[in-house]
This record gives sequence, structure tokens and C-alpha cells, in this order.
Amino acid sequence: MSDTIPGKTVLITGASSGIGEATARVLAARGARLVLGARRTDRLAALVAEIEAGGGQARHRALDVTSAQDMQNFVDFAEAEFGRVDVLVNNAGLMPLSPLNARKIDEWNRMIDVNIRGVLHGIAAVLPRMEGQGAGHVINVASIGAHAVSPTAAVYCATKFAVWAISDGLRQETDRIRVTVISPGVTTSELADTITDDTARAAMTSFRAKAIPAEAIGRAIAYAIAQPDDVDVSEIIVRPTASPN
Repeated sequence: MSDTIPGKTVLITGASSGIGEATARVLAARGARLVLGARRTDRLAALVAEIEAGGGQARHRALDVTSAQDMQNFVDFAEAEFGRVDVLVNNAGLMPLSPLNARKIDEWNRMIDVNIRGVLHGIAAVLPRMEGQGAGHVINVASIGAHAVSPTAAVYCATKFAVWAISDGLRQETDRIRVTVISPGVTTSELADTITDDTARAAMTSFRAKAIPAEAIGRAIAYAIAQPDDVDVSEIIVRPTASPN
């Protein structure tokens, strides 16, 4: 099977750390042209410099996925830099876990804004271009939490269930655009740093004792992109071998 990654323009949200950063490195090594977005532009600049020093092509732009206009500007920037948009990796996400009776409503709303609205904003921004060119690929990073709910994770899992539902709806509505859901299990990242609830933080420390590197998710994303254009890898679940969850 020929590799379809070289030369494709791939946009990655939440690219300043974790899965987004690792995916950028994996895809750069495979010849993709990258456009990286996140709020921490200093990290993005360092990552772009690293990729370009290795012979790759990458650009970066500040991005707040909760703003539909900011996402539109991000996609416009990518097209201006590279001429087209082939793949969007909706990766930006938050995971401030807490039991529902903690009533951390502001954190619930932040998760809804980033994890759900951010994905929708990305889809809305790329869909006209992909439909116009007759091809494209939307990859949404969900979670093992899209398949099973656990205490302290009710709202987070709800947002990831939503990502799964949105993805499958988009897949059914188009016969030109490929749609993939990537559901990571426990993965090395900074997601747990957003947990403010003491109980949830302690539980997550134990839960994350067995984690796979973020590069493993990057490789799964690369696998989906590399398939022939008539093959849509609809869903991949990636979890540690040693973990039952």
C-alpha cells in the first residue's frame, strides 16, 4: 500500500503538548505539511523550528478553538500557506475531572466549550473547502471515556460521547470526506494537570500509573491518514496492553 501522507496539509489543534505535539512529529517525519494551532505559541514556535530543522514543513498560529472565528482564521491561514487543507485533527481538549456533587459548573462549561464546541468549530471551518475539493479527512480525538463512564468523569465522558456522535453523524452525511475517531486510553499528556478536585486528582494519579506514550496515538492517526482515499478508518481505540480500562 502506498503512503498517502507525503505532501498532505494537516492541521492540528492543541498542538503545543501531548498527543498534538507527538502527532506533529510523527506526521512531519512522514512528509506531511503541518499547520499547528494552540494558545501557547512559544511552544508551537519551538516545535515548528524543530520540525523545520529536520527538513519538514510546518507553520503555527495562535488558536482558541472555542472561537468559531478564530478557527476559521486558522483554516484560512493554512490554505494561504499551503494552498489546500487535506486533514484536520481536532485534538484540543480539557479533562478537569470532579464528582458531580462538587458542582464545578465553570469547569463543566469549559469542557463543553473546548471538547464539543471546539470540534464543531473545526468541522464548520473545513467542511466547505473539503466538499469543494471533493476530498478531505476529519480526525476527532475522543477518549476511552467515549465508551465507558467512571466516577468523577461523567461530564468529561459526556463530551467525548458527543465527539463520537458528531463524528459518526458527519461520516454518514458525506461520501467524499473521510471521518475518523481516535479514542486513546491512558496516555502520557498534560490533561490531568487541569484537575482541581482533590479526590479526582488522587484517583487519576493511580489510574495513570500505566500509560502509553503520546507517540502511540500519533502513529494511529498516521495509520488512518495513510490509507488509500477510498478507505475510511472510522474508529481506532488505543490503550495500554497492561491496562484493563
